[in-house]
Amino acid sequence: MPIAATARLTLNALTLDDAGFILRLLNDPDWLAFIGDKAVRTPDDARHYLRAGPLAMYAQHGHGLYRVSRAGTGGAPDETVGLCGLVRRDGLPDADLGFAFLPEGRGRGYALEAAQAVLAHGFNDLGLPRILAITLPHNLRSCHLLERLGMTVRGSVRLPPERPDKLLYGLDNPRA
Repeated sequence: MPIAATARLTLNALTLDDAGFILRLLNDPDWLAFIGDKAVRTPDDARHYLRAGPLAMYAQHGHGLYRVSRAGTGGAPDETVGLCGLVRRDGLPDADLGFAFLPEGRGRGYALEAAQAVLAHGFNDLGLPRILAITLPHNLRSCHLLERLGMTVRGSVRLPPERPDKLLYGLDNPRA
């Protein structure tokens, strides 16, 4: 059962079967430039990343990053196009909206659609009081997306072991 669904997308919990997708995404030039090198170079590295990251976060917090898939058409299977979800980071008081998409998933509105579904899930299903997001100031596409979601800049933050300051965005639960 999906965590969330939209007209075009489904968001599901990641599994170890997603190692190939994770390997590809974490070595994409945009991931490396804007998120950072996680030293995931092999399928075994990808499975370790999944165990230590998303799968551990589901167990600890009940949420994490989700696989975003576009519904197949004409009997074709669903196509995984990216990640979107809620991450807990040391140094941030609230859940952080995270997203990253493969090249074939960019420029089609999927990130906005998936992020809207994740925000609704976080506020309505999980009852979170606030959701944050961080991005590099020069990542203009992410800044624009966060602003389209209604998030506003709340300052900047530096999260160890990361070096550059990142913009800190936030959105309060409209139901609170």
